[in-house]
Amino acid sequence: MKEVLLSIIGAGPAGLAAGLYGGRAGLKPLLIEKLSPGGQVLVTDWVENYPGFPDGLSGYDLIEKFASHARLFGMEELSGEIEEIQPVDGGFELSLSGGEPVFSRKVIVATGAGPNKLGVPGEEELTGKGVSYCATCDGPFFRDQTVAVVGGGDSAVQEAVFLTKFASKVYLIHRRDSLRAIKILQDKAFSNPKIEMVWNTVVESIKGKDGVESVELFNRSEGRRWELKVDGVFIFVGIRPNTGFLKGLVDLDENGFIVTDDWMRTSRPGIYAAGDCRSKPLRQIVTAAAEGATAAYAVEHDLAMQE
Repeated sequence: MKEVLLSIIGAGPAGLAAGLYGGRAGLKPLLIEKLSPGGQVLVTDWVENYPGFPDGLSGYDLIEKFASHARLFGMEELSGEIEEIQPVDGGFELSLSGGEPVFSRKVIVATGAGPNKLGVPGEEELTGKGVSYCATCDGPFFRDQTVAVVGGGDSAVQEAVFLTKFASKVYLIHRRDSLRAIKILQDKAFSNPKIEMVWNTVVESIKGKDGVESVELFNRSEGRRWELKVDGVFIFVGIRPNTGFLKGLVDLDENGFIVTDDWMRTSRPGIYAAGDCRSKPLRQIVTAAAEGATAAYAVEHDLAMQE
């Protein structure tokens, strides 16, 4: 069994930042990732809002910079998927699918979250080519264009209002006849001349060859199908944290996100969380990186206190 001081689960911005700070602290962190480094950043075609890169850069290039920087300070990497974390004397035993278990004194969970998807034809094929799950990330690419936002909760309405800064027209498509968002957000949407509500309607498919060209819609109250021409589709029907393996081990909020204190400590001493899997108000690359650094610092501090 491999033994380490610090294991980091997940190689998105939070995990890589934790690897960088953990490496600089001499903790020789082990980064465990089931896929390639990057997480949700890899589906972002162009990142324009990460500090220090005013001209922007691709999500892939940004993650490569994160990873190479962390490796420079001695971060090790292991490919595998965590199936279970078991508390044992002095730390934790991490069970990996198809691999030997790892003993780690401290664990930082940075497994991120994924958007709920509509599951309709064209969605997967056009993701990154007009289909997006992040208006903050991709809104500026739709300047003076027509877009559709799917959803009726706080995120959908807030992002629809945000998109009016760039798009000439925003269709807000909701399966019900009223929004679920808080009243102040609804008021903003209803008073915005660029936003048009499409009630009682679901998206049945997203069409386009090299990019989004239209959505096929079905009005459930009228039984009517029609095609709406749009240049982009922003989907906000909830997100799901990748925390299923933690149930019963640490406290999760009602949506499955990990509850931490300001030091990124969870309810289970020795386990920390950072990034999009954490319960918090803002999920961006910059906040994930900051939380990863904080978590690594907390590990360094707590290890020193235990000596």
